[in-house]
Amino acid sequence: MRTRTTIPRSVIADVEQRVRRLCEDLAAKLQFHGWHHVSFVRDKSVHFAGRNGAARDVVEVAALVHDLNYMVRRNSLPTDGEALRRKILFVSGVCLGDIEWIEKIVVEAEMRTRHRDISLEAQALSDADTLFKALPVTPVVLAHKYLQENGITLKELAYKIVGEQVSKADEGYYFYDAEAAATYSKWAETNLLLWQHIVESLDDPCVEELLTKVAS
Repeated sequence: MRTRTTIPRSVIADVEQRVRRLCEDLAAKLQFHGWHHVSFVRDKSVHFAGRNGAARDVVEVAALVHDLNYMVRRNSLPTDGEALRRKILFVSGVCLGDIEWIEKIVVEAEMRTRHRDISLEAQALSDADTLFKALPVTPVVLAHKYLQENGITLKELAYKIVGEQVSKADEGYYFYDAEAAATYSKWAETNLLLWQHIVESLDDPCVEELLTKVAS
């Protein structure tokens, strides 16, 4: 069996430079999914990959390109960024086999569709991205930036979070890494409870009227 060649650091650095430049050029539009998000997810993904035995180089590159779809279209899915991802990876020198692998990882790790048995590489990426969502500061500092970036309402975001994330927490794979689950689940539980309460509150006509007045 042929041994796989690790992605060279120079190639990873080139991918990083290209993605960072795009994030900086589109900073006004990427208020949530900008370089602050990408770099956080990259660092945590590599950390989780080091613990679960995943290919750290591939996970790092996947983390760098996982949200390029938001540069293509607002409120979009990972698949919408496939062409841009492939282009950046190819011109940076990532081999075709690894490009296919990275694409699979990015799609596997998507919160909306991920399941219990995704690959170790997708688990590392998913845990890092999920942690960013579960940080106690995210709903306070970044939620409104997500609304602005994607052109959706608070109600749409609340239903999205509850609809996509609560079942993963209930079924025991909100985080795949055991240490991450032990360390961060209390944050995730608080965050999800907050969004469930937001959904409940939006059923009150007075709350709806309040938000309409605040937005006007």
